[in-house]
Amino acid sequence: MKPKHKLIRIWLLCAAVLPGVTSGAQPVTRIAAGEMHSLFLKGDGSLWAMGRNEEGELGDGTYSYPGTNRPEQILTCGVTAIAAGGSHNLFLKSDGSLWAMGDNAFNQLGDGSYNTYTNRPEQIVPGGVTAIAAGCLHSLFLKSDGSLWGMGGNCWGELGDGTYCAGTNRPKQSLASGVTAIAGGWGYSLFLKSDGSLWVTGYNAYGDLGDGTTNKTNLPEQIVASNVTAIAAGVRSYHSLFLKSDGSLWAMGGNDYGQLGDGTFNNTNQPEQIVASGVTAIAAGEAHSLFLKSDGSLWAMGLNVSGQLGDGTYSNTNQPEQIVAGGVTAIAAGKLHSLFLKSDGSLWGMGYNTYGQLGDGTTDNGHYKTNRPEQIVAGPPGYNRISTRLLSGGDVRLSYVGIAGTNYALDRRFTLSPANWVPQVTNPADANGVIMLTNTLDPTTNNFWRIRSVP
Repeated sequence: MKPKHKLIRIWLLCAAVLPGVTSGAQPVTRIAAGEMHSLFLKGDGSLWAMGRNEEGELGDGTYSYPGTNRPEQILTCGVTAIAAGGSHNLFLKSDGSLWAMGDNAFNQLGDGSYNTYTNRPEQIVPGGVTAIAAGCLHSLFLKSDGSLWGMGGNCWGELGDGTYCAGTNRPKQSLASGVTAIAGGWGYSLFLKSDGSLWVTGYNAYGDLGDGTTNKTNLPEQIVASNVTAIAAGVRSYHSLFLKSDGSLWAMGGNDYGQLGDGTFNNTNQPEQIVASGVTAIAAGEAHSLFLKSDGSLWAMGLNVSGQLGDGTYSNTNQPEQIVAGGVTAIAAGKLHSLFLKSDGSLWGMGYNTYGQLGDGTTDNGHYKTNRPEQIVAGPPGYNRISTRLLSGGDVRLSYVGIAGTNYALDRRFTLSPANWVPQVTNPADANGVIMLTNTLDPTTNNFWRIRSVP
């Protein structure tokens, strides 16, 4: 999650002095929702988990029922990406290594064992991994050369290696190059190539592959030739979502509860457009769907028996409805629960909570589900905000709270028109996410500043 640009107008005549900001906490930056558990990362690279833990999926060294109803820290630093499967999890570290924990009944951990669960993270690949996806009973990952790899169950051809029911307990390469994004569902997989084409393999009884049939396939087949930018397949889902470069949302597959959002409850085996433009992110649950628009609004459709849509009811809907009007930056959908992040670095959740997967401190003691978004983790004070302090000699100090270790650039311009931003300096945020940048005001004109994250 990259913070949005912040613009501040500084007047020499303003005599107010604001203290520099400090932050002892970090924002939540990434989220993942499994069948009955949840994961998230903070800006310092720490990994946190909550919910069901019977198969050791939380990675805390225990096998506990029902699990934990409060977020617990699993690793203190270095984690860069997370993926939650049915009852197993994958994550990447900053060195490109792939790690896994939890259920291994179908060898989805890829550690070379057979049906041996683990309740501690174990390294699967030592480096070179760039992206991960966890289906219900299989796992996928990409390497830096664009190759696609998989392990685990393959009963429906979800690994795309040309076989059925010949799963593997070690990572196996399916494609040698050109893959840029991956998603894993219930017995099927989606992936994108560098030309923007969408490819699918595996289970297809509900039309989830979108190839015009309901026949499974064990080799990747192309569904869309170009312009696809994002894909989503639920952990226990028979429907698929994707975005195109024009911001349009498309869907295919099962639709018993209206999860496609097309106004019907009919399955479709071909992609259909649901929203014409403005969509920026997608997530697929078991039978519900979430998406974000460019204005930061959160929308949902489909099954709502546990309040996972967050609309204040327990009624299903077959058309998109707005849940939050703005400020949402990331989404994740589990089997019957949903998670999202806000721009202040806070984590929110709604839906089923019998195993504590919402992390709100309750389970089935009279509060096993909620049909309204509730805050789980608060954003740190001052996060994603700029404060100013005038110094002697005409200098001004801009203080910004962002993500620890991220590089931030200070840009400056003297008028609002034309848009001519001039870079000033780039520095990394400290361990608390704080960065302080100093520059000199021009006394002859207005000064406009922005702070932005940079690679």
